Amino acid sequence: MAAAAGEEVPNKRVVLKRYVTGFPSEDDMEVVTATARLAVPPGSTAMVVKNLYVSCDPYMRGRMTKHERPSYVPDFVLGEVLVNFGVSRVIASGHPDFKVGDLVWGMTGWEEYTLVPKPESFFKINHPELPLSYYTGVLGMPGLTAWAGFFDVGKPKKGDYVFVSAASGAVGQLVGQLAKLTGCYVVGSAGSDEKVNLLKTKFGFDEAFNYKKEQDLDAALKRYFPEGIDIYFENVGGATLEAVLSNMRNHGRIPACGMISQYNLEQPEGVRNLFQIVAKRLRMEGFIVMDYFSEYYKFEEEMAGYLKEGKITYVEDIAEGLERAPAALIGLYSGRNVGKQLVAVARE
Repeated sequence: MAAAAGEEVPNKRVVLKRYVTGFPSEDDMEVVTATARLAVPPGSTAMVVKNLYVSCDPYMRGRMTKHERPSYVPDFVLGEVLVNFGVSRVIASGHPDFKVGDLVWGMTGWEEYTLVPKPESFFKINHPELPLSYYTGVLGMPGLTAWAGFFDVGKPKKGDYVFVSAASGAVGQLVGQLAKLTGCYVVGSAGSDEKVNLLKTKFGFDEAFNYKKEQDLDAALKRYFPEGIDIYFENVGGATLEAVLSNMRNHGRIPACGMISQYNLEQPEGVRNLFQIVAKRLRMEGFIVMDYFSEYYKFEEEMAGYLKEGKITYVEDIAEGLERAPAALIGLYSGRNVGKQLVAVARE
């Protein structure tokens, strides 16, 4: 039954119960029921959205810790709803650019309904004929991350040798496919045989390997890249980064997107061969996707085209219902997900 505008309705939400040190558990979060008012305050430019899908992304781990020094995104607040990118429908709006019924994506709550004080941070969905869930992934933040990191930071050329870690994840699967479209040779690493098979059969990687089965990562990379690596798309850090540095070619590029192997360690691992950056004239550059939001609509058109032409394919792992959101998020850190992890809050 459709709720009438302005009434108070129950609002299931996922809140942070305690700050996390080490590996997070489902118990660090709690699913509670609050209420939401389906109207915007008179005279405000806010909007109320009904959340359809919310995204689970590795960077959220950092927001679950209390930081003495502020990080690049603020810490979550204890007892408050978790927030992350999601796909929503506008159900009340005082903003001239957003009308009731509009489909949007942006930073929303892990809850059924969210009051958005600043709707201008949201993007309108221009391709509702594609699966709406794609706007948490290939057409949303992870897609823009892959596109900006690979092209703007990685600066690929046809014939480059490209290595992608966490290659079957939300970002990695796209980096590999964009690299193939550019005419590169692409190898990916992942943490299960099922994922390795996906990389080779579904995403078109030239080669892929299960890093858990390799005793010596340095030797594995020498095997797959006898000529060395031009671009390493960095998603994991730690021992993988160390092995890669020994196998980079002169003037290689390393777009640093994330380092998921380090997020749950109380003491991060060191990398012992950083002099390779000097000896090989490497460029390792970190980037944050928010810096590219001004280019989003250009990206959306390009990626929607690739999807419709069958040039890019995308694999999702969808958990049904907010009750399953805590487990879905925790699963990212052990690689339980296959492809982009998201939660269906309400299917239309």
